[in-house]
Amino acid sequence: MSIHEFAPAATRVALQAVRRGLPAAFAALAVTGSLPAGAADSELVERGKYLVTIASCTDCHTPGHFLGKPDMTRHLGGSDVGFEIPDVGVFYGSNLTPDEETGLGRWSERDIVTAIRTGKRPDGRTLAPIMPWAALAELTDSDAGAIAAYLKSLPPVSNKVPGPFGPGEAPTSFVMKIVAPTEK
Repeated sequence: MSIHEFAPAATRVALQAVRRGLPAAFAALAVTGSLPAGAADSELVERGKYLVTIASCTDCHTPGHFLGKPDMTRHLGGSDVGFEIPDVGVFYGSNLTPDEETGLGRWSERDIVTAIRTGKRPDGRTLAPIMPWAALAELTDSDAGAIAAYLKSLPPVSNKVPGPFGPGEAPTSFVMKIVAPTEK
């Protein structure tokens, strides 16, 4: 006889979960019916970190990234390189950390989810056209919430990015210009 024949059903489910490689927190859920304190938040934040990583948010939102020297001490703290879109303006990747003055510190997780899924900021402005919110609109509710939880968990970075600058305004920092191909 194996241990499985004597173990309560919940324990057997937990053992199967562990064998399948599920996180320990979910095995605990199977045994006790609830996650250990903080485990749900930790799992959510880790999922958000994973999604932010594969979405390459660091590319546009971490200082130095476009210059080949990302400053990971200011991870997601806002870019020092702008995008110029002809006849639209110059835009810099904003500070995504929870800094109260220069980042998302005053935004709720719901505000963040709304912005990444609809392109609308809490103040009603539309995100820069370079922000791929239309693609991010396809995120599930849980994945969008995980990204918001991760961003709110970051250490705050005080970094006010330049701009935005309208057409004809002079940007104050390095700019990458998007140029449409010429017709032949």
